[in-house]
Amino acid sequence: MGQKRTDLLRGTLDLLVLKALSLESLHGVGISRRITQITKGAYQVSFGSLFPVLHRMEESGWVEAEWRSSDNNRRAKYYRLTSAGRAQLKDEERQWNQVVKIMAAAIQSM
Repeated sequence: MGQKRTDLLRGTLDLLVLKALSLESLHGVGISRRITQITKGAYQVSFGSLFPVLHRMEESGWVEAEWRSSDNNRRAKYYRLTSAGRAQLKDEERQWNQVVKIMAAAIQSM
């Protein structure tokens, strides 16, 4: 079961990260916690998966980052969505909703 979740997560991690950042800027640990929260604990993203995605998103212009002090007074890199990131989030949501409709129709037809 865990492997199937990992495979699904690889295909949806961009959407989850963008969604996690849609309300406010967060650092890596905050993003991971937010994903766990919005998925009601179904997904826990490892930092080994999260940080390469954040780096790629930063290079793509979907997020911007700045170093700030965290709540516990440690230096942390905070990420926020850019306008391109908000547009990408809408596109990812649209694509995900299409997949859900297609899969639901396929399952119901059997």
